Amino acid sequence: MTESVADSGTCGGSRAEARGVRPLRRDAERNRQRILTAASEVFNERGLDVSLDEIARHAGVGVGTVYRRFRTKEELIEALFMDRLDSVAAIADEAYAASDPWRGLVSFMERMAEIMAGDRGLRQMLMYATYGRDLVAVARQRNEPLIARLVRRAQAAGQLRPDIQQTDIPFIVFILTEAAHLAYAANPGIWRRYLTLILDGMQPGREDVTPLPAAAMRPDEMEKSMRQAAPRHR
Repeated sequence: MTESVADSGTCGGSRAEARGVRPLRRDAERNRQRILTAASEVFNERGLDVSLDEIARHAGVGVGTVYRRFRTKEELIEALFMDRLDSVAAIADEAYAASDPWRGLVSFMERMAEIMAGDRGLRQMLMYATYGRDLVAVARQRNEPLIARLVRRAQAAGQLRPDIQQTDIPFIVFILTEAAHLAYAANPGIWRRYLTLILDGMQPGREDVTPLPAAAMRPDEMEKSMRQAAPRHR
């Protein structure tokens, strides 16, 4: 079966045109989206160390169909990465639309931490962005101005410490998702406790503290988390 390209009225045409690529025929685009969905699900469960053959099986398509759309796994990961950047941008835009600057910034951090804590593949893609072609600069150029305006607006409103930088925000989110990954077998919601502690420290001139939304780790939970996170001997 030959999957040819067609006119610009097909699905995904505008994005393809923006990248200088002719848009796919509708059935080819459906296959592409099916593969991307399957890859996202498999990466979420098992991380990025799976093969295109496994992704094809999960998608219910032939291996040849996958290789026609993506020559390598790196190409597939890059396509998913760009989609994820679109999602981050949408979350940042929604946060910026909030009437209260502090709540907008907090909602961005909460949503990003929640999504990345529950999606192993996304966590690896956004935290490292170096699988195959190095995409760190791409992520920085796309996300930095979106996060910077959230920070500047909260600081202008006197709701955020003036010494906070926009790079602090994604770094805090990465810390939270690492905490979630460390404790997922024992206390997967623990990251919310540490987000609350961090948020209190980000506000200037606080006179009280926010009640913590998650309990501290018990000693047995901490031990379980440490054992779960230990490297496996092959």
